[in-house]
Order: sequence, then structure tokens, then C-alpha cells
Amino acid sequence: MNSLMLLFLGASLLNPVMQPAKQSSGDPVAQRDRDLIYGRKYGLSLTMDRFVPKNPNGKAVILVISGGWFSSPEALSLDFVKPMCSAGYQVFAVAHGSQPRFTIPEILDDMHRATRWIRANAKRFQIDPDHLGVYGGSAGGHLSLMLGMVHRPGDPKAKDPVDRQPSGVQAVGCFFPPTDFLNWSKPGEVMLGKPHILPNIPPAFDFHKQDAKTGQFIIINDQAEREKIGKEISPITHVGPKSAPVQLVQGTKDLLVPDYQARIFEEAMKKAGIPCDLIIKEGAGHGWLGMDKDVANFAKFFDKHLVVEKGTPGK
Repeated sequence: MNSLMLLFLGASLLNPVMQPAKQSSGDPVAQRDRDLIYGRKYGLSLTMDRFVPKNPNGKAVILVISGGWFSSPEALSLDFVKPMCSAGYQVFAVAHGSQPRFTIPEILDDMHRATRWIRANAKRFQIDPDHLGVYGGSAGGHLSLMLGMVHRPGDPKAKDPVDRQPSGVQAVGCFFPPTDFLNWSKPGEVMLGKPHILPNIPPAFDFHKQDAKTGQFIIINDQAEREKIGKEISPITHVGPKSAPVQLVQGTKDLLVPDYQARIFEEAMKKAGIPCDLIIKEGAGHGWLGMDKDVANFAKFFDKHLVVEKGTPGK
């Protein structure tokens, strides 16, 4: 099994650690900056790696490192980075607070923080802050879609300059993402982590709330409340006029995320009048050889949609 498949199965500004990326002949990556800290929570640092192309086009994209909502910098595959750098894009590979410690709503907060941080540092990195793309697969695809559908505005009065930035993105590329947790493989089928084909999935859905008196975190077991959260973390719920264009790649033999998820999402996007380029791969599962070519197609999709236009989504 190749590294791409394994990827899916499985707030101070400090001076970055600069390290040239390991290069071979024709390598499009000129420099890799490791462990840039974009935020902190519960005493932990949230980090991303930045990849600078040899021939930058002045724009940037975010790669979400996430499989089963588990995130680790070690899971990053350069096969997912190089096609973007070949197209001239700076790549910010983001690691989020990982399950089993953090749940999906908390993870989403991290991803919004990451986009704000990139925008706040746009001048420093010499990139366009108004036109960001995002891409990822499986859980990373889900988080990418959420950034494309949910655009949190910045707070101009925030003490932290990062929080003054908006968090939305302007284009999304994704592989086999969950799009609707309340209608999984058919209408009315709820998938909130239990049961699931993968035994390590449930902790991401252990939604909890904090007791106002004791400060303790309490697991939410009420099904109606769980489904309310499930709806909020479903990208399909947020499809609307301000949604970002999407290119979605899905296999018909995916045993983890059914192709029904992709098809209903495409239908919702079309009803909203938002471009959604759905690419169906007959017979493909949850990952396949040659996915770097699909990433190169994401880059072409970004070339088309990360342009300056009036009323750009995500602002």
C-alpha cells in the first residue's frame, strides 16, 4: 500500500525553522519551513509546514493532513505536495488537534484558525490573502469542504490580529469526503461514529460539553443532541450562495465513504448554483495509485477559480 493510501487510512509568530526540502532532479520544491506554530490550546502547539515552489505564482493552498480525523506531520506525503508546487502554489500542510483527544467540532476550530493565521502572514509569505485553496482526502476532504462552505468572519476588535482575519477559502479539492453524517449511504441513515468499519473512528464523534459548575467535560449521549451536532458538522448543511467551488473525486467501490455522499453533495451544490466538478472513478476504493495526477488536476481547478472576481466567496 502506497503512502497516499496510508494517509487516508490511518498564537505567537515564532521564527520558522528553515530547511531546504530534499530535492531530486526536477524537484519543484525550493524550500520547506517546518513546524510553523499557528495556534496553541491546552498547552499544545498547533503546527503546519510550508512548502515554497521554485517558481511561485503568488498564491497559496492548504493541505489538510487528516485520516479518520487523526492528524500527524509524519503522515504527510510529498506526493500530495509536489504537484501543487509544480503549478506554482505555496503549500501550507496543516496538522490539527487530533482525535482521540479532540472531536470534530474542536478540530474544525483548528482549521479555521489555520486559515486566519495564513492570511495574517500573507505579506510575510508573499501570497494573495484573498484567494486561498484547500485540499485533502477522506477526513481531510471533509474538513476542506467545511472550510469551503462555512466562512467565519474576522473580528476587527480582536486582541489577537490573527482573529481579525476571515477564515473562508475560495476553492476546494477533495477526495472521497464525508458530506452528510445524517444520510450516509441512503436517506435517514445516521453515521456518527458508531458503528463503523474502522474501530478508531468513534472518538472523533465523542461530542462533549463542559459542566458550568464542576468544569468537567461530559459526553453527550442524547441522540437528538448528537444529531444536531452531526448536522452542523456536515458540509451539505451549509451549501449556499457563498459556498466555494469544489472539485470532488470519488471511487464507486469505496468501503469507508460511500459514493452516495459525493452524489448528494453534487446535487446540493447544483441547486445552489455553485460549481461542483464531480469526478467518479469506476471500481476505485478509498485511495488508488496515481493520486498525484488527481492532485495536479486540483491545481488546474485552482488556476480557474483562485482569480480576482467581485463577490469572491469566503470574504
